[in-house]
Amino acid sequence: MAQVLTQFDTIAAISTPIGEGGISIVRLSGEDAVAIANKLFKGADLSKVPTHTIHYGHIIDPKTKEVIDETMVSVLRAPKTFTREDIVEINCHGGMIVTNDILQLLLANGARMADPGEFTKRAFMNGRIDLTQAESVMDIVRAKTDKSRQVAMTQLAGGLLDKIKVMRQELLDTMAHEEVNIDYPEYDMDDLTSQEMKKKAQEVSKQINKLLETAQEGKIIRNGLATAIVGRPNVGKSSLLNYLTQDDKAIVTDIAGTTRDTLEEYVSVKGVPLKLIDTAGIHHTEDKVEKIGVERSKKAITEADLVLLLLDASQYLTEEDKKLLDLTANKKRIIILNKQDLGTKISREMIEKITDNPIIVTSILKQKNMDALESAIEKLFFSGIENSQNQILVTNQRQAGLLAKARQSLEDVVNGIDDAMPLDLVQIDLKNAWDTLGEVTGESTPDELITQLFSQFCLGK
Repeated sequence: MAQVLTQFDTIAAISTPIGEGGISIVRLSGEDAVAIANKLFKGADLSKVPTHTIHYGHIIDPKTKEVIDETMVSVLRAPKTFTREDIVEINCHGGMIVTNDILQLLLANGARMADPGEFTKRAFMNGRIDLTQAESVMDIVRAKTDKSRQVAMTQLAGGLLDKIKVMRQELLDTMAHEEVNIDYPEYDMDDLTSQEMKKKAQEVSKQINKLLETAQEGKIIRNGLATAIVGRPNVGKSSLLNYLTQDDKAIVTDIAGTTRDTLEEYVSVKGVPLKLIDTAGIHHTEDKVEKIGVERSKKAITEADLVLLLLDASQYLTEEDKKLLDLTANKKRIIILNKQDLGTKISREMIEKITDNPIIVTSILKQKNMDALESAIEKLFFSGIENSQNQILVTNQRQAGLLAKARQSLEDVVNGIDDAMPLDLVQIDLKNAWDTLGEVTGESTPDELITQLFSQFCLGK
């Protein structure tokens, strides 16, 4: 990873959401950031102020002398900044017109419009952060729960980076030892070196396995758990959605079939982000609109990570209920016996004969035993996993894919030694593992992949 400045032009972008608000921030980064801002700012000579200070004044169009806005301007000098370049942040009144006018003045006076994610890319290129930390920046921005924010903060602090560095150093030490054996064959240390190489490959492979075991939890925390609320009409699906969202997102009536399409909403349950999908009641119907809703419901079940299957406990099990039990049999699911306040025709014992899935007996309308449902969701996915707040997790497919690739190279090392392959050939696989781990942190990542990754960031970040 580069440890010196690699970019020299000055970039600018709006770093706050576009729209009306209390304030907006326009950010500059680069060697001319202070000089460009100084052309527009009246209130202090920004070229002479101390670093990491904020100053009151006005932004003025240097050509027309028109006062654009009353502002507070922060000056932060390299290298102690996010990008390790000079940074100026103009805090102006929130609003599309004034914010854009200031940005256009900066562009007209020497700055270039930043590409999406370019501020974070410069932080990476200038050695301020690695790729895992860069990805955590967007994870913080997109965090939907406290748990996802905590995991992202652990990544930003370098948790995964430190783990990868240790593994790469262990492999590098092993490769250096092997190089000595290749350069000085007269010492005939092949057997000793091969066993050391095999042992180290197995040790690092175990460390990678531990990280990959967190990938499922990391995916859920980062992207949310696609959760389909399923049941025949009028069993309480929409009531459950409204309870979990604490809002009247869905129409609730005694009339069957009021939900004719899938409704989606993000909620947090025990810190677990759920992407809730309230499906139309799955049943036989001749209504064309309802038929479309039923088909979409079946599609939602197929794509779901979790199914919350509701049964009306106050009525006997119907053929439609049995079909839904069969349809969702291969999914991770929790079975909810709802409407227990109206009497019990379906007992827990009856369902336990059919499946070993978690069963919750409740009355959603009366909000009885809802804590048990929330605990069941958490236990089903995170049982036996450490508290995520301080745990290092693999949070995206890029990281998981590269770790799996590195593990495969290490398995090839072990197999090669067991097959008595020459050590110089085995070392190729060892170096492949070392290189692949470097791709996780960005130390050996192709430029085009770097560009693609940062292009997914929002503008101004």
